[in-house]
Amino acid sequence: MPCFRFLLLILILMLALASAEQPEAIEALLRRLDTQRSPPSVQESAAKAVLQRLLPTHSHSFEFKIISKDVCGGHSCFCINNFKDSSRNSAEIKIRGTTAVEIVSGLHWYLKYWCGAHVSWDKTGGVQIGSIPKPGSLPHVRKEGLVIKRAVPWNYYQNVVTSSYSYVWWDWERWEKEIDWMALQGVNLPLAFTAQEAIWQKVFMDLNISMDDLHGFFGGPAFLAWARMGNLHGWGGPLSQNWFDQQLSLQKQILSRMLDLGMTPVLPSFSGNVPSALTKIFPSANITRLGDWNTVDGDPRWCCTFLLDPSDPLFIEIGEAFIKRQLREYGDVTDIYNCDTFNENSPPTNDPTYISNLGAAVYKAMARGDKDAIWLMQGWLFYSDSGFWRPPQMQALLHSVPFGKMIVLDLFADVKPIWKTSSQFYGTPYIWCMLHNFGGNIEMYGILDAISSGPVDARISENSTMVGVGMCMEGIEQNPVVYELMSEMAFRSEKVEPVDWLKSYSRRRYGKAVQQVEEAWEILHHTIYNCTDGVADHNIDFIVKFPDWDPSIINMSILAKQEHMQKLLTLHKKRRFLVEETNTDLPQSHLWYPTWPVVNALRLFLVARNNLSKSLTYRYDLVDLTRQVLSKLANQVYLDAMTAFRQNDAKAFSLHSQKFVQLISDIDELLAADDNFLLGTWLDSAKKLAANPGEMRQYEWNARTQVTMWFDNTKTNQSKLHDYANKFWSGLLKDYYLPRASTYFAHLLKSLEHKVNFMLEEWRREWIQLSNKWQAGTESYSIEAVGDASAISHTLEVQS
Repeated sequence: MPCFRFLLLILILMLALASAEQPEAIEALLRRLDTQRSPPSVQESAAKAVLQRLLPTHSHSFEFKIISKDVCGGHSCFCINNFKDSSRNSAEIKIRGTTAVEIVSGLHWYLKYWCGAHVSWDKTGGVQIGSIPKPGSLPHVRKEGLVIKRAVPWNYYQNVVTSSYSYVWWDWERWEKEIDWMALQGVNLPLAFTAQEAIWQKVFMDLNISMDDLHGFFGGPAFLAWARMGNLHGWGGPLSQNWFDQQLSLQKQILSRMLDLGMTPVLPSFSGNVPSALTKIFPSANITRLGDWNTVDGDPRWCCTFLLDPSDPLFIEIGEAFIKRQLREYGDVTDIYNCDTFNENSPPTNDPTYISNLGAAVYKAMARGDKDAIWLMQGWLFYSDSGFWRPPQMQALLHSVPFGKMIVLDLFADVKPIWKTSSQFYGTPYIWCMLHNFGGNIEMYGILDAISSGPVDARISENSTMVGVGMCMEGIEQNPVVYELMSEMAFRSEKVEPVDWLKSYSRRRYGKAVQQVEEAWEILHHTIYNCTDGVADHNIDFIVKFPDWDPSIINMSILAKQEHMQKLLTLHKKRRFLVEETNTDLPQSHLWYPTWPVVNALRLFLVARNNLSKSLTYRYDLVDLTRQVLSKLANQVYLDAMTAFRQNDAKAFSLHSQKFVQLISDIDELLAADDNFLLGTWLDSAKKLAANPGEMRQYEWNARTQVTMWFDNTKTNQSKLHDYANKFWSGLLKDYYLPRASTYFAHLLKSLEHKVNFMLEEWRREWIQLSNKWQAGTESYSIEAVGDASAISHTLEVQS
């Protein structure tokens, strides 16, 4: 016992010393980054350009000015003041900020809270600026002005897979809109992962690796995120030289704009993932072939990638070369680099000394390329592989680099915060992040109470090492209410009351106060946006994540039942989702709220349809809410069909299965009436990036495959990742999800009518063939909405 107390005392002293060192180290980093920012005149011009794109009618109504942090006591901030004398053609409001991001954030704050305006992604309804008074009539702020300081230095943005699920087909026009959105939301630490394959091409070719070898190394455009992480190789490829050149040019535009706005981009670094050819060129190098990651049969064309051990001197050589090649291409744009060597890939031993040496080697490779490098690491591994990453292993990794040289993303803090169980990451600076979305799925979901209070609780906790907030969703352009609130938490020093905030949000989003809609949002706050069951929400509604099973098998053993549910609700061998206990062996969707209040919320929305008929933000929310209600209804209809099948009731089975199929058709019609829910937009953006017919076919196959089968399959085994990136998009429902359900039900009905066993493998064979044919298809889908969304929603609500 005395020995234990002594060790505990030592640990406490170490953490106290670390906590004392961290603020100084972070402050030094912030000062260094401040000296590297674009000149004030460049940032002011960049901020004015955002205003011009957002609100061209008011380009002369605002004056922008960069100020020193000293104005705000050493903090990043924005200040809003009135001009004493103003007119229609002169500035009315002065906004000052420590960077252009703060200026643009101040503009957004003013437009929201003084003009009742709203900004969201185009695909979630876009902007509502009709409430902004005309130039010369802008409302004044209070006489003494307004000063808003950042509660924490950084507002981080993106997940390492967002680049594949959301950004993959973007051109500069779309990227410009996104960077404007980032600035308006206060994002100042964005991931900048575009074009890293173009950098790797140069680095690996300098090591005498041929393009033929690289063709089997890089994944296709829609699967680059997982090729970068070493999960797969070659799938969806190869990449053309046109792709490399195009993406490199795009990345330079992205970085230039981020820098002009005063952002600090986060660039990639070397994690150890290497082409197989390196084993022949450097036969003595410590290169290990990793195990299978979700392939169906271990096909070596895309299975089992190669990892160069960080302890090998070649690791540092390649890591240094990669950083320096980026510096050569982009200039000295950042000191912060992302690396996730151990993401879903545990070290070969849990020996803390070994882990510490590995971490030191990873950082050394960065520092050789950039002496001021900071390692930004996703903390997902501490949740997904918590059995391995116990306190000794966590401390070994987190303390393997000098204090202040590592920042951890507490990636899943909105549901499972690691900072609470790790003594503030054992003294390491971290960013409180909201993960929220998996696979770019479309589902109304959130935990507004956690978002409005969690970052504040973490920041004011004892010995806090929190240095930022972040949004780390796998896919964007969904649930705009969640992202607006989360963005505000970067500037909130106190907790937000969601009830009041939502009332204000509703009025801003639709441009006016509508009692029924405000009542609906109060219901949504306590239901859809109050998920407290601890389950990571990956949409497994049966329409888009159709169960692949034999319902005639009854009375499964407890073990078999657990294995069955694990297959339905989790990724193979990955703890991405917590499995809820259930007393039935029927498939279970994720339902965390009673459905009847949400149906009432929909009815309240519909009552307001005449009052908000011209509002695009209202139309988006109405369509999304109707889709949510109908998809949850379809889950129950599916279960009714399965129950009827088990009771050998062919008539009831036909009734319920036909209703399920009809619901798919109805939802497809609804989604077709809003151009934010169209498959055609996704496919069209992929084809537009192609330089020739061959690329067009490849890109379209990539786009179609990612949102359906995802990975490889055999004739009778679907991909283990099928439907991971499912989408509620018109066209996808009608031509993919509906035929799948129809063929399945047809096989079940045949077994009932002929009193024979259900042939699951026969259905799989038929369905997989249809799926692969659709993936390779080239038929066009509409990129324009058809129909009256409000009328369709009303009709469907009445019928349901």
